[in-house]
Amino acid sequence: MAEKIRIKDIAERAGVSVGTVDRVLHKRPNVSATALKRVEKVLKEMNYQPNVYASALAYNKSYTFYCLIPKHTSEAYWEEIEIGAMKAVEARRDFYIDLEIMYYSRLDPHSFVETYQKCLRKNPDGVILVPTTLELTRQFTDELHERNIPFILLDSYMPSLQPLAFYGQDSIQSGRFAARMLMLIARNEQTIMLMKQTKDGKMASRQQENREVGFRHYMEEHFPKVKILEVNLPLDEERKRYDHILEKFFSEHPEVHHCITLNSKAHIVGKFLLKTKRHDVQIMGYDVVQKNADCLRAGSISFLIAQHAYQQGYFSIDSLFHAIVLKKKVEPVNYMPIDLLTPENIDFYHRSWG
Repeated sequence: MAEKIRIKDIAERAGVSVGTVDRVLHKRPNVSATALKRVEKVLKEMNYQPNVYASALAYNKSYTFYCLIPKHTSEAYWEEIEIGAMKAVEARRDFYIDLEIMYYSRLDPHSFVETYQKCLRKNPDGVILVPTTLELTRQFTDELHERNIPFILLDSYMPSLQPLAFYGQDSIQSGRFAARMLMLIARNEQTIMLMKQTKDGKMASRQQENREVGFRHYMEEHFPKVKILEVNLPLDEERKRYDHILEKFFSEHPEVHHCITLNSKAHIVGKFLLKTKRHDVQIMGYDVVQKNADCLRAGSISFLIAQHAYQQGYFSIDSLFHAIVLKKKVEPVNYMPIDLLTPENIDFYHRSWG
């Protein structure tokens, strides 16, 4: 077995000292070309595989990773990412890994800049980042590259920033999938409602923008005659104002029976539909937060699309661990599954995969 091969055995077979073998294995200097060639030949012959876990533990170094995500309330997609990341840190606690979570206001550029500058002052070993605009995010990631600090992107894939890895859905395909599933039950409808949440006319994430692109492309290709009526529940409005906006919309459009939102707040409409006893209307949305799950079981949400936020948080920490602590390569692009949940299968949907 490879793990039973001792450094002493390698040294004797190569005709060099134990110290020379140790320097070769740890890629240290002061090894002659002849000795290096002998040791590498023996390593290949013996099929030697270093125990990277034991080496990392023996190194006895501590690591602090930082996670920059948008400020949020409970019962949100971001909360699931936090829980997954903290669970991964707990699973690697023998390796002295710590996690600091920092929050910024996604619609406030100054908040993002202040947060990432604070992060840089902490000298992180690795970073998990939910990006804002490409230009603003690049200011941060350029500095991370300059300092050789690996970072992982969540939510929005921006390949030009050259992250260590990305975890998230293919947003365009996700939007197309949402349209396809919605129209399985709304095939005979002439009008559907699209619920959005914006601030100053801007959506909160590029992911949602891309989902809408995919959604509208699918609708134009397959259901060009279906009207898509937008309802905006502004992010800076008080929640009690939403009921007024929704009441006005549904009173003026009694022909609407199917709605969709491309964010995690389908429960806002779902709870309104239950409260006003509009049992002939449903909304489709994203993310398995508890309020959405409750509305799905109650019948006001037709489907939920899961994007595995918990796993995104967990795997992000795991990728940093493998790259930084174990010095291993990681998969750069990791698209998450697009799962469709209904009242019949939601009770079998679990955060983790074993």
